[in-house]
Amino acid sequence: MAVRNHRSRNLVASVIVPAFNGEPTLAKCLDALLSQTAARDSYEVIVVDDGSVDGTRNIAERYPVRYCFQKNQGPAAARNQGASLASGEILLFTDCDCVPAPDWVMEILSPFDDEAVVAAKGAYKTKQTEIVARFAQIEFEERYELLEKTPNIDMVDTYSAGYRKDIFLEMHGFDTGFPKADNEDTDLSYRIASRSLKMVFNPRAIVVHLGHPDTLMRYARLKFSRGYWRMVVYKRFPEKMIRDSYTPQTLKLQIVSLFLLVVAIPILLVAPTLGAALGTVAAVVFFALSLPFILAALRKDVTVGIVSAPLLAVRAASLGLGALWGIAFGRLSARQAA
Repeated sequence: MAVRNHRSRNLVASVIVPAFNGEPTLAKCLDALLSQTAARDSYEVIVVDDGSVDGTRNIAERYPVRYCFQKNQGPAAARNQGASLASGEILLFTDCDCVPAPDWVMEILSPFDDEAVVAAKGAYKTKQTEIVARFAQIEFEERYELLEKTPNIDMVDTYSAGYRKDIFLEMHGFDTGFPKADNEDTDLSYRIASRSLKMVFNPRAIVVHLGHPDTLMRYARLKFSRGYWRMVVYKRFPEKMIRDSYTPQTLKLQIVSLFLLVVAIPILLVAPTLGAALGTVAAVVFFALSLPFILAALRKDVTVGIVSAPLLAVRAASLGLGALWGIAFGRLSARQAA
C-alpha cells in the first residue's frame, strides 16, 4: 500500500474519494473538491485507489491530496481504508464520478453543529441529457421529498455523506462483504439507526453525478442489482422491509401490482374471466400508484413525464426480480469490516 501525505494542522474534516478506474471523471471531482468555499486548511482530501489499471494514479498525483493505493477489494474496503488514514474528526464521502458544488463541504458539515447528529446525507443533481438519466434524477427527487419531511432519517448514501469519525469507527465502518457499491451504505445506515442515533438530510449539500444510467439496459441492470442487495440487507433488518425513510411505499405496491399483472397472463389461458379481472385490477392499481410520479415528472420535464409509465414498469420489474433473486440466493461473502 502506497500513501502520499498532504496534511494541515487545522483539519476539521477528511473527504474520502474511493476510485476504481476513475480516469474519465476523477480530475473533475478533485478540481471541485479543491475549489470549495470552506477554508482549504479545514479539510483534507484522500483518494483511495482501489486497484485501478488506468490513469487514476497519474491524475491523483497531480493534486495536493493524500493518495493511497490498495489492491482491488471493493468500495467498502476503500472507504474504510480512507477512514483509517483520516486526520479529521468528520469523515466526508463522495464518489469519483461526482462533482461537488462549491459549498458542498460547508453544507455537508453544517448539520454537525448539532452535537446529536452523527451522520448527514446530501443530494444528487445531474446535467446528463439522456431521457433515462433524467428519469433517474426525478426518482431521486421523489425520495428527497420524503427525506425532507423526516427529521431523523435512516439512510445516508455515500455519494454525499458525512459521519462523525468516532461513531464510524465504533460501527466498524462499511461491511467489506459487499463486493461493489450497492447497499453497503444502506447496511451501515441501518446499523446506526438501530442504535437510535441521529442522521439528517441536507438537500443543499449537492454533488453533480456524472454517472446516472443513460440507457434502458443499464438502468434495468442497476435496478436488478439494487433489488438483490437491498434484499440481502433486509435479511439483516427485516423490520425495514415494512418502512424506511427513503423508499416510497408506492414503489413496493407497484412491484406487487406488476407481478399480479404478470400472473394474470397464464391465468387467462385456463380461466379467462378470472385472468382478465385480475389483470385489469392490477393494471389499474399500477397506473393509480404511478400517477403522482407521472404528474410530478410532467411538471419538471415533460418528455420524461410522457415516458414515465413504461419506465416505472421497468423499474418495478427489475427491482422485483432482483429482490426475488436476493430472497432465493442472496448472501454476503465472509469478509466483514474489522
